[in-house]
Amino acid sequence: MVFQKASTRTRVSFEVGMARLGGHALFLSPADTQIGRGEPVRDTSRVLSRYTDGIMIRTFSHLFAEEMAVAASVPVINGLTDDHHPCQVLADLMTARERGFDLRRMRVAYVGDGNNVANSWVEAAHLIGFTLRVACPKGYEPSARIRQEAEAIGKGDVRVLQDPVEAARKADILYTDVWTSMGQEKERRKRLAAFRGYRIDSDLLRVAGKNAIVMHCLPAHRGEEITDEVIEGTRSAVFDQAENRLHAQMAILVKLIPHGS
Repeated sequence: MVFQKASTRTRVSFEVGMARLGGHALFLSPADTQIGRGEPVRDTSRVLSRYTDGIMIRTFSHLFAEEMAVAASVPVINGLTDDHHPCQVLADLMTARERGFDLRRMRVAYVGDGNNVANSWVEAAHLIGFTLRVACPKGYEPSARIRQEAEAIGKGDVRVLQDPVEAARKADILYTDVWTSMGQEKERRKRLAAFRGYRIDSDLLRVAGKNAIVMHCLPAHRGEEITDEVIEGTRSAVFDQAENRLHAQMAILVKLIPHGS
């Protein structure tokens, strides 16, 4: 497990999941590898491939993860990059299924920053075919390149809006994430101003479907992108999501690592 970004859920879920499957996980922080001292990523990847049955990378640059994957001879799992967060959305989809939603027919409203989580929701909507409305302030939309690539799949009803109420109307799932992600701390004041009005609160929840649930990938800045009342309310699925990171990632490990390795 190669970490260049700090983590709670990603680290613990992969480490515990690997142990439950009978394996062992190694945690490598930036201080634990030679990458920080100038070793090429491809060299580190080749060496780790000879020691391990798989690599999970959580980093900033998506190109860094891609370079590691190209050089590796074992599976490389994207635990998060600035562009994508697929493991999170797999756990989210699992949570939606648990709550009784048809993944092909559900309606999801993502409200807030068009970040890596939003990008992965765009990809999921086009892969599976559900309806997705993303409400973001102008200038904070999901990646245009990722949207274009996802649209080429040909499924899904995805629209990017600026009005959170329009996005939330009749939604089965209201979803949000922090307005200021790791590495964006210098933009915090600007972002707080830009995202005013994009909070999931009881008023926005009333606009959604009568059986709608609320999701947040955590950590949450309570009072900013989501209210304490909603995250602790009866329609919150936030901590089920967090638990399902463990189960979804165990499934990923079983899928990618050959039995008997």
